[in-house]
Amino acid sequence: MVDYILGVEIGGTKLQLALGNPQGEVFDILQGEVTPEKGAQGILGWIETHLPEMVSRAQDRGGQVTRIGCGFGGPLDSSRGKILTSVQIQGWEDFPLASWFEETFGFPTFLANDSNAAAYGEFKRGVGQGSQNFFYTNIGSGVGGGLVINGELYDGQGFGAGEFGQSYVPDWSSDQPGKPEKIENLCSGWAIEERLRKKGYVPESSLIYKRCEGDISSLHARALGQAAQDGDSFALKEIDRIAFSMSLGITNVLCLFNPEVIAIGGGVSKIGELLLEPIREYTRKYEFISSVGHYKIQRSILGDEIVLVGAILLAVAEPES
Repeated sequence: MVDYILGVEIGGTKLQLALGNPQGEVFDILQGEVTPEKGAQGILGWIETHLPEMVSRAQDRGGQVTRIGCGFGGPLDSSRGKILTSVQIQGWEDFPLASWFEETFGFPTFLANDSNAAAYGEFKRGVGQGSQNFFYTNIGSGVGGGLVINGELYDGQGFGAGEFGQSYVPDWSSDQPGKPEKIENLCSGWAIEERLRKKGYVPESSLIYKRCEGDISSLHARALGQAAQDGDSFALKEIDRIAFSMSLGITNVLCLFNPEVIAIGGGVSKIGELLLEPIREYTRKYEFISSVGHYKIQRSILGDEIVLVGAILLAVAEPES
């Protein structure tokens, strides 16, 4: 009988369940959306409804689920499998998520921060293959980060590490010179959308404004990338600012950890080279001499499966208690 690992992703906007093998190959995915007003209980209810379906799908394939690996979007205590809190969804404070999975479904469960899981997945099966020191950051609804050092996922004291989006850079959106702001609050999809929807921020001459016919309340981050692809000067300038902030954080990562490969994923990264190339240019501008020629910045290749792949692989790597 084939052994399957069940991967779970709990994000700020997205829910995913997947069947994978111990090598991190994913065969079957079921997706859902977070309803923020329902809080943590809404997410747990969705999992209770749909996870048994994935167990049945494993059986239909002639196999069995043996473990669960979960990537959660927020700070947690990985040693105890416990959520500390969520900055996006209410109701997760001090929640023993790993124990909940085990008591509800009967499978040993490993819990990781979603960015840590993504970093490990990209390291093992993505652009990080062949490296020993690797850094991953996602520019999605939030901005996260994960470190692999000497081939091992680095989780600090067990309460998270590599929290790239929570590090500070100068706030170019502020009238106060030199005001510090978190990278996440400048570069994330939610931050981009908040700026685009601010009255007067998008000029009426921009393709962004014209395409939404002045209804800025409906704007999404993808509108920025679409306008930039068509050469819109406002969109290109906004992307340049985002690239600048990301690169300042990346140069600090290079100074502290000297990774060989830096991978960038998440929905905003789908802007592609219009975002990645200025990130590379600014990073080269500010890099310390010891980093010159010893790293590369690439877009993640695992796409929407990245957290699932990493969670599955980490569940396999974790010894049973």
